[in-house]
Amino acid sequence: MSLRAVVVCALLASSGCGYALVGKGVTTDASIKRIGVPLFKDTTGKALDQKVTQKVAEELLRRGRFEVVSAATGVDAVVEGELLNYSVVPVGFTGGEEAGRSQAGRYAITLTARVRYSKVGAAEPIWSSESFSFRDEYDVGSNPTAYLDLEEQSIERMSTQFARNLVAAMLEAF
Repeated sequence: MSLRAVVVCALLASSGCGYALVGKGVTTDASIKRIGVPLFKDTTGKALDQKVTQKVAEELLRRGRFEVVSAATGVDAVVEGELLNYSVVPVGFTGGEEAGRSQAGRYAITLTARVRYSKVGAAEPIWSSESFSFRDEYDVGSNPTAYLDLEEQSIERMSTQFARNLVAAMLEAF
């Protein structure tokens, strides 16, 4: 009876749940000490290039393993980006639709970029994405005149989160 219990317990313990992390941790080459983050190109018409580039550089610095500069020369690796699309779309409405007075009360803001992270002199990038996107939402509430201020706050928040997610995607193998 006790041998049977031991065998059953061993089988249960060895079966596990079947879940495992797929990532392999940090994918950055140990020889990369200095990363260049030149100004991202901006085709959105929203002048987000400086803000997003700055946030990406800050996030790389926050990782504490790299020296980050704004030039693409004299570095071990380069992060090159192009901001492709910026959109603001109403996603929630307030007011009485029956009276025809519905107005947007919540907006979604999305930024999409093409990014390439490569070691200087290497033919293939370490990481790249043709359409890296991040989306944020914000409420306007009952004061539609606050729209521009809230959009600016959302751009700030979105830029920070965009950079955080981008650097994580570039440096981690998930």
